[in-house]
Amino acid sequence: MPPLANTLPISSISQFFPPRRGHANHRYRRFSGAQSSTADPYNRKNQTGVIIIGAGLAGLAAANQLTSKRIPFLLLEASDGVGGRVRTDIVDGFFLDRGFQIFITAYSEAKKLLDYESLDLQRFYAGAKVFYGGKFHTVADPLRHFWDSVASLTNPIGSVVDKGLIALTRARVLIKSDEEILTAADEVPTIDLLRKIGFSEAILDRFFRPFFGGIFFDRDLETTSKLFDFVFRCLALGENTLPAMGIGEISNQLAAKLPANSVLLNTRVASIEYPNGTGSDPPSVRLQDGGVMKAELGVIVAVEQPEVDKLLVGIRDPVMTKPGRSTICLYFTAETNQIPVQDPVLFLNGSNSGIINNMFFATNVARTYAPPGKALVSVSLIGSFEDRSDDDLAAEVIRELSGWFGESSVMSWKHLKTYRIQFAQPNQCPPTDLVKSPRVGSGLYLSGDYMTSATFDGALVSGRRAVEVLLREKGLI
Repeated sequence: MPPLANTLPISSISQFFPPRRGHANHRYRRFSGAQSSTADPYNRKNQTGVIIIGAGLAGLAAANQLTSKRIPFLLLEASDGVGGRVRTDIVDGFFLDRGFQIFITAYSEAKKLLDYESLDLQRFYAGAKVFYGGKFHTVADPLRHFWDSVASLTNPIGSVVDKGLIALTRARVLIKSDEEILTAADEVPTIDLLRKIGFSEAILDRFFRPFFGGIFFDRDLETTSKLFDFVFRCLALGENTLPAMGIGEISNQLAAKLPANSVLLNTRVASIEYPNGTGSDPPSVRLQDGGVMKAELGVIVAVEQPEVDKLLVGIRDPVMTKPGRSTICLYFTAETNQIPVQDPVLFLNGSNSGIINNMFFATNVARTYAPPGKALVSVSLIGSFEDRSDDDLAAEVIRELSGWFGESSVMSWKHLKTYRIQFAQPNQCPPTDLVKSPRVGSGLYLSGDYMTSATFDGALVSGRRAVEVLLREKGLI
């Protein structure tokens, strides 16, 4: 890589990039590296090498890539913490992820960036229990739970043929690389792919809709078959897990590897502007408080898809042409003796009735999610339910779960918190382009899961790609 001094004056490098000894310990449990002090070189000037807007996974991945290349940057985040949608709140000693999220260990980009051992990943059972016909039926991964799988061959969730087709689908996706899957020319809605493979309507309704519907927040399974194949491959190769201290530890770990004071929280961007027209210089960044920041090399926009269009008004056409996916996550607390099962398993609603899509006992997966003697229950709904209050939804969930587990267990649970996530995921129905170019204009780049696959890995990949394109255009790689 040519020296940065070919692009930035040597004074700029020393002014904006602190020595490596200022880096935070990447094993620190809670990210605390953001500062607003004017005593630090990162905050003293309104100019740096690269400005990244948004400290979600995509922005954090971009920042890590710049750090590895010794490129000065500032990461601006409007909220009070890093992670975007990948955050965990602590409420009364309970760890509450902001929405139903599972981390799959086979994500290839995540393997490069994250220290899995430090995350202390806690595993789910490799399969699910499906509520249908008034009782639960097991669907198990035959390679991990062979005898459970054999015992489930004749259950009503699907025929023996259906279960054989799952094995064939697994084999089909495993012979392809991630790139081959995501760049495939042929794509159809997932539901059309599954019907073409030959799956019965019974297994589609009782397993695929609640399971993959819970991943895509799309129970109709209109999401592109490319994303289905990608996720199915990851599930076959990896394990479903949660970090012991919450899903937000993924974001915290990425942030903790950045230079001290390179992240500015509570810093909202109002607009991105080309003061002299779209020439050869990067745009300037105007903050909500009236301040203006400039980048020598470029600006990477790593905010959620709906926010991109607000920031790029007058610069490019809207990037969000389909409505996003919405979900609601409700948390309940209970005494440990009020939990009817101890398995770390995901429960699916295969009954095609009610409002619940899936649920699990978080403390069965990670005991650390609750104080001693307490249990935490996580319930997920698909959609926004705008006409229903939180209390109304909580009461209906309790009534539904009483039919699943019995009133004696469920009626004593207490509603703790409800998360309404209006934009939980980009809508990736066909047609899609999952390898979009990050470049928008001179010195301006986009990053986010809507640019690639709507997964943890997609967000991480998009951050790296934005930096690679930026540096290549500047002749730095």
